[in-house]
Amino acid sequence: AVVSTQSTGFKLVCEDVQGKYCYTNFHGMDLTRDKLCSLVRKWQTLIEAYVDVKTTDGYWLRLFCIGFTKKVQKQIKKTAYAKSSQIRAIRAKMVEVMTKEVATEDLKSLVQKLIPDSIGKDIEKTCQDVYPLHDVHIRKVKVLKKPKFDAHKLMDLHGEMGGTTDENGEIVATSGEFVEPTIQEEV
Repeated sequence: AVVSTQSTGFKLVCEDVQGKYCYTNFHGMDLTRDKLCSLVRKWQTLIEAYVDVKTTDGYWLRLFCIGFTKKVQKQIKKTAYAKSSQIRAIRAKMVEVMTKEVATEDLKSLVQKLIPDSIGKDIEKTCQDVYPLHDVHIRKVKVLKKPKFDAHKLMDLHGEMGGTTDENGEIVATSGEFVEPTIQEEV
């Protein structure tokens, strides 16, 4: 299953099925192709980095980052190309920030960081002194290894969400067990 938030698609994997309910977990994230294509332009340097990190709850993730150099204010020169030494320095800072952000979080809180793309904003701030960047995003997240399946952890993850939803998408508290609605004789 793919859940989309504007320009990012989140992949979910079905971990467990109980009755009518399918319990899913995070399986990856990707920027949409149209978003990626809209970012790439001429006269700027594209910088990419990736890193393999283990979360606190035992998931091995591979994060891919993408960023672009930008012109400074009142710049007359048409291009905004970075030197290769600057590119290496920016890539090192990208890896450092991604590692720091992911290694101290569990999977649930990491997904909460990926939705507003706060990691990309942090990378943009830290790389500002090397070369000004814009459109810095976590391009892709892959789940490389998962810890051993634990049904209790999965239920805790879904239990905090707060029950089921009604026809309008509003969260409705449940008493725990599903009750089949009674059949109406007249409508």
